[in-house]
Order: sequence, then structure tokens, then C-alpha cells
Amino acid sequence: MKLEKALRGEDARPKPGYETMSGIPLKQVYGEDDLPPPARIGAAGDYPFTRGIHEDMYRGKLWTMRMFAGFGTPEETNQRFRYLLEQGQTGLSTAFDMPTLMGYDPDHPRSLGEVGREGVSVASLDDMERLFAQIPLDRVSTSMTINAPAIVVLAFYVAAAEKQGVPAAKLRGTTQTDILKEFIAQKEWISPVAPSMRLIRDMLIWCTREAPLWNTISISGYHIREAGATAVQELAFTLADGIAYVQLGIDAGLDVDTFGKRLSFFFDVHNDFFEEIAKFRAARRIWARVMKERFGAKDPRTWLLRTHAQTAGVSLTAQQPFNNIVRTTIQALAAVLGGTQSLHTNSFDETYALPTEEAATVALRTQQLIAFESGVAQVVDPLGGSYFVENLTDRMEEAAMAYITRIDEMGGIARAVEEGYPQREIARSAYEFQRRVEEQTRIIVGINKYTGGPENKIPTLKIEPEVERAQRERIAAVRARRDAARVARSLEAIRQAARDEKACLFDPILEAVRGYATLGEICQIFRDEFGEYSDPAYC
Repeated sequence: MKLEKALRGEDARPKPGYETMSGIPLKQVYGEDDLPPPARIGAAGDYPFTRGIHEDMYRGKLWTMRMFAGFGTPEETNQRFRYLLEQGQTGLSTAFDMPTLMGYDPDHPRSLGEVGREGVSVASLDDMERLFAQIPLDRVSTSMTINAPAIVVLAFYVAAAEKQGVPAAKLRGTTQTDILKEFIAQKEWISPVAPSMRLIRDMLIWCTREAPLWNTISISGYHIREAGATAVQELAFTLADGIAYVQLGIDAGLDVDTFGKRLSFFFDVHNDFFEEIAKFRAARRIWARVMKERFGAKDPRTWLLRTHAQTAGVSLTAQQPFNNIVRTTIQALAAVLGGTQSLHTNSFDETYALPTEEAATVALRTQQLIAFESGVAQVVDPLGGSYFVENLTDRMEEAAMAYITRIDEMGGIARAVEEGYPQREIARSAYEFQRRVEEQTRIIVGINKYTGGPENKIPTLKIEPEVERAQRERIAAVRARRDAARVARSLEAIRQAARDEKACLFDPILEAVRGYATLGEICQIFRDEFGEYSDPAYC
């Protein structure tokens, strides 16, 4: 009942039909009576960080402008990386193709037609070396959106850095590694929940010991939201995932104040401007209390929710694509006013194909315009103290905590996922949103209203068939020139470690990667030893 009451907002007395995208009712006017006590608002840089995690926020340092990029061969993506860095991007973010995300080599039968299509193809250390050629890995922060095979791809990155003479201890960046949200929303998995969490545990152990600057897990609400979740569900399920990962590290014997500082978050930013701002503010407050009160963290840096944000891909439309520039601008501004530490802005052409260089530049310029021309970065939390924003922040927190409490009662998010609970909740929300669009109670400009005007024809990026052929030939060449006996020994070492629950898998995987074992070869061991996952919501 707490969840239903939080969403109904019985004390809000709204005019019928006015509500946030999550269904939180809105009053016509907000005033002093809607403000929480001053202690709940607090100050930026002070617990529980409602107003931001740093005292000076963007006055001290602007958010990282980290544009997502990846397509075709490693050489093609390397060229895009270097172009974006030249245009003022301040961090790299890597998109991988579907075979890589699923742990298959480009010459596997299931990879047919997908190599390089939705991201870059990376199946060996050779690919990773070419992907970051002439990019000094001790001077750039790299994010990699990879989950089920994250332990292997991170090993590729570590080994590529070694080739540059850069030790793991100097590497800065993030692997997403959030397998729970895959089971909840994105559906790119290999093995069941328990062994998948074991792989994450082993990454936490190794990175805490060897790569202390690396963010091992980026707990991702983005894909949960893209699957149809409301902002409240995104907030609740994401933080519930985070709680599970912290407990995983503690159960592995790690100090929460050591590994907890290297966890980060990744949120979607949708069209409901004020709800998105309130979501970021509520997220920081909830996480600070979880880390301090639930897990007993003593270091204030462990209480901080550090987040990347990305504008909502699902909100982009193929109809009237230039409208997407406006949508992205609104969403990016909400992320900045919400206090994000890092931001990707989507390109207006992404409903057609991977972004062209021109479209990606417009998306980057959107961030730069907000940073340097809008004036919003000059004041810390400029909406702090707003009657509406503070009240909505409280309402978001209340509704999210109701979900988290329900999940705790189920035995935690891993058990809830196995029972299909968050999957069903998201499916219901997606259905409800689409119903409202079709009934025109939710207006999407260019879709169900204001559909007239000239047809916009825009250039698109095309991935040629030669990409797949080239990657298939390269992986064959890697296998032909490597030390086959060394690879066989290293793969067997991984298999034996997989059978020993107490062993840390990262070390044998890294050794295999150094010998040019492939992604598919290593992930096949996961399939053999751990089995393959089937979604209970659909079987």
C-alpha cells in the first residue's frame, strides 16, 4: 500500500489529468507549505547531497562531455574517437556491437549480419589495441558499455594498456558491468544470475587490488528506462541493483569504504523536465543514506552518488527528426540542473542509423552551448529551494523507497529478478505509456499531433558488408599467428577456476587475453560451466 499511496499522492489534491510521466499528481501551484524542512534540502557537498556532491559543483569543474561512439571496425571507431576529442569531448564512451555484447566472435554463426552494426566489433586484444591506437590510456578516461562479457573486455583494455606501458593502477574509466539491469531490461546476457554475479565479484576483487582508479560497475538505470520504466521505477530498480552490488562486495570480504567509492551510476534523462531534475536529487539523497545507514560506510566519499547521464534514445522520433535536437537539449539541461557528473547527448539521426559525424558534432555542441552560453553552470543547484522541485524531490524519494522496501521484502533484487517482478512492472508501464499515446492523452509532437510539414531527408551512416568480412578475416589471422599451446593452457586454467567458487577468475582471464585468446572462446567456457540464462518472464 505504501507504493500505491506514494504514487497517488493523496495530499496533493491535483487537478485531474495533470501528473508527471511517472504518474505523480501535480497541484496547480506550489508554495511555502510544500517545502521540506531545511535540513532535508541542505547544501551542496554536504550529506545527504540533495543539492549536489561537490560544494562548488560546475564552478569547480564542468561535467565530463562523454559522447557515446562505436561502429564498424576498431579503426573506424578510433577515427571517430580522435575526431570527438579534437572537437572538445573530454572523455571516451565505447559502444560495442551485438556479437561483442553477447560474447561471440565475429565468425560465429550467431554473429552473421550483426558485426559492427550497432557498435564496434572487439573480439581480441588485437582489436582493443587497434581501437585505442594513438590514444594514451594514462591520459584519457574511457567508459565501456559492456555487461555479460565485461570481465573479458576489461582484461582486453588492461592488456592493451600494458602494451602502451601503462599499468592498471593508472587506468581511469568505467566498465558498465551491471548484469542485473540486463536481466531486468536490456536482455543481453550469457549465464544465469548467480554465476553472473560471481564474475562481477571477481572484477570487484581484482580492481580493488590492482586498478583503484577504475569504476568497476556503472549501475545503469538507462536501459531500464528505455525498456519502458517510469522515472520512479528507474530510480528504484537502479538503486536496488546498487544495493545488491554493495552487498556482493561486502560478502566477498571487501571494505565498503574501499570499493564503494569506485561505484558509479548511469541514468536516463527523459522529457519531463522537472521530474528528471527531482530524480537526480532524490537519487543522491537515497544513496547517501543507504551507504551510511544501511552499510555503515564511514568515508563521506563513499556516500556520494556519482552519475553519468544520457538523453533518452527512446524519446527520439524518425518523424520530423530535427525535433530531436530540441528534445535532446531539454533533456541535457535537466541533467545539468539535476547535477550529473558526466553527460552524453544523443544525435538527432539515431532513429535511422548510427550517428553521422555531423549529427554527433551537433549533439556535442548542445552540451557546450549549455556549459558556456546558458549561464546555468555559474550557480550551484539553481533550482534548490523551489517549492515545486523540492516537493517533487520528496515525492520521488518516497515512491522509490516504497519500491525498494517491497524488493527487500522479496529477498533482494536478484530474487525479484528471478521471479520476474521488475520485468512485469516495466512491461505494465510501457503498455500504459503507449496506450496514452494512442489515446492522445500523452502528446508526442510529430507522432500523434502536429504531424504536418515537409518531409525531412537526412544523410545516414551506412555500415558496409566489408566490415564483417574484414573482422572475420582478422580474427582468423589472430588465431593463426598466436601460440596455440599457450592459449589452450590458459583456457583450461579459466575452466578450472570457474569450477572453484573461491577462485578469482580475472587473473586467468587476463593471462589468456595476453596470449590472444578470443572473447568467444572465453565466453564459451562461461556457457559450458555456468549454463545459459532464460528469462522467467517469457518462458
